[in-house]
This record gives sequence, C-alpha cells and structure tokens, in this order.
Amino acid sequence: MSNPWQPTVQEGDTGDAVRRAQRALRRTPDLGLVVDGIFGPQTKAAVISFQQGAGLVPDGIVGPLTWAALPDGGPMPVLSEGSTGPVVSSLQTILTNGADQWGGVTPQGIDGIFGPHTKAAVEAFQGWGGVTVDGIVGDQTWGVSLHAASATLETAVGLQFVEP
Repeated sequence: MSNPWQPTVQEGDTGDAVRRAQRALRRTPDLGLVVDGIFGPQTKAAVISFQQGAGLVPDGIVGPLTWAALPDGGPMPVLSEGSTGPVVSSLQTILTNGADQWGGVTPQGIDGIFGPHTKAAVEAFQGWGGVTVDGIVGDQTWGVSLHAASATLETAVGLQFVEP
C-alpha cells in the first residue's frame, strides 16, 4: 500500500494528510490541483473525479479504499544548494533539456551536485513556472507543469524518489 496509515480526510480538513492526498491526486494526473494542505471544494471535486474513474463510491471523502487506490502521496525530497545524489542528477537533466523554455539557464553539467549553477537554473525554471523564486525545489516547484504529456517536474524527474 502506497499510503499506509493515513487518516480519513474530507472537505474542511487541513494539514499533512490533506497534502499527501493532494500530491497523490496530482499524480493521477490532475495537474490543476494545488497542494496547499486545505481540503476545499477543488480537492473534493478532484477526489470525486478520481473515485468515479477508479470505480469507487464517489463521496469526496478520502478513506481507506480511496487511499489504497491512489498513487503514493509522499513528498519528493526538498533540494537546495548542497544536496547531492541521483535525484539531483535527474533534476539537472530535466533543467538542461528544457532550458530553452525558461531562458537558457542550465546547471552547466549533470554531476548530481546541487551547486550555484543548478540553483540559477532552478530559479529560472521557477520564474517560468510562476512559483516562488527561491532556488529551493520543494512541493511548489515539484508541482510545476511542464506543459507536455501531462507531466510535472516531479513526474519528469521520477517518482521513485518519493520519500516514505
């Protein structure tokens, strides 16, 4: 099960469990859904739509059966200067391949080390994506739509990096 031990959440709820449900729904993909930790009308509509498509009772409540049917809603790692590893290499690849869309700023290599050039490329990407420009890759940045093939930055980098 990709979302173990999650509490039932519904309209009016807030917090980390709601964020997890929203991330999972974005990965179905529902790229229009905002991950803000607030279970409002937009989240309820996304839940109902998902439940209908999954053959579940479309009640707009994320209970055990809906949690079990959703993809993993865990967060991607937060990346910033000093981060290293394969997730950084994958991020650098996406930033390099799409750089012409967001101003031509690249990480200047794919080495798995989040240094100042990767930060500059992330900032250019964030500006293009309309999210806070801070050079840190967190939920907001992972959720930026790449405007192609129903992909976001996190799905393009690879959801195998989702943290348990």
